[in-house]
Amino acid sequence: MFSLPSKLPYVGVTIFTVMSKLANDTGAINLSQGFPDFDVDPELRDLVLKYMALGHNQYAPMQGVPALRQHISEKTKEMYGASYDPDTEITVTSGATEAIFSAITSVVNRGDEVVLFEPAYDAYAPAVLLAGGIPLYVALKYPDYHVDWNEVKDAITKKTRLLIVNSPHNPTGTILGPQDMTALTDIIADSDILIISDEVYEHIVFDGNRHESMTRYPELAQRSFVISSFGKTYHATGWKLGYCLAPKQLSVEFQKIHQFVTFASNTPMQLAYAEFMEKKEKYLTLSCFYQERRDLFLSLIKESRFRPLPCRGTYFQMLSYEAISDEGDIDFAKRLTTEHGVAAIPPSVFYVRGDDHKALRFCFAKKDETLIEAAEKLCKI
Repeated sequence: MFSLPSKLPYVGVTIFTVMSKLANDTGAINLSQGFPDFDVDPELRDLVLKYMALGHNQYAPMQGVPALRQHISEKTKEMYGASYDPDTEITVTSGATEAIFSAITSVVNRGDEVVLFEPAYDAYAPAVLLAGGIPLYVALKYPDYHVDWNEVKDAITKKTRLLIVNSPHNPTGTILGPQDMTALTDIIADSDILIISDEVYEHIVFDGNRHESMTRYPELAQRSFVISSFGKTYHATGWKLGYCLAPKQLSVEFQKIHQFVTFASNTPMQLAYAEFMEKKEKYLTLSCFYQERRDLFLSLIKESRFRPLPCRGTYFQMLSYEAISDEGDIDFAKRLTTEHGVAAIPPSVFYVRGDDHKALRFCFAKKDETLIEAAEKLCKI
């Protein structure tokens, strides 16, 4: 026997694993974990097989396949007007979570403070703690989950090293608007504060809104790691490929960590994405595709006792169950799964103090028949 002090003593198995296992064990419809139940585009799949057959099965360059980095650079310029050098300012990663970890680890030192917005994706705080940093939390304001920038200003101290921003936001579905970007710019002006901008749902924004990428704003872009995900864009979450845009000075430090985490990411998949990115309509029409999913789900549960909260992006819909039960969201989510056959995520797990607004997160990145069957069950509650 030996003593093994934990480096993350308060971290257990993620809620995504817990709820997906419960759904599998009970045969419930899984609207909890955020992945589609439909397949990737057959053409994209065939491209992976093509590059495997052509012999591209060894290590890719550490920064990523050059053709893919070039396409990322071109897309970013066309969409956001921002120029990133594909040789020095773009890194392909093994998923966005790896990019988040590498970015945090590259700039956070012991004692540095990092401002997080709650409810916060559960990969942020553990990476901050492993780097020796101190997470500080600012809660988004229920029920529309907007940012109170005065509270952000109050949270910033001389020790603040980093802000982690996520828009479109998981789990709430809120987005940052132009006024938010102005407020953020004002707050960090004349400081050395850096930004990690988690933009994995950049192509899933609804109702005519525009995605306000950090790359649109030179004052913010020059101090930002901007992270995106091929998995979210191309319905291939299991392929675990993402990327990070950052100025050269930040990319140098980022790649020092990345090279010792995964070194390089899947070669044939990178080459497949590079070719598939030439079909711009695949990502330019994604907002419409998922808005139809959202609207279908909302129409199907219209007669239920659940109350929808605003959803302006991502493929998650928050539903209040205040009219149904006063149970805590974790207990209600488990009972919803075991007794009613629909699994969802309780957002209280994304708060350091377990804030509970009696709402659950449902993933609508599903086939019509999945949403119809789930809605029938929800309407019976």
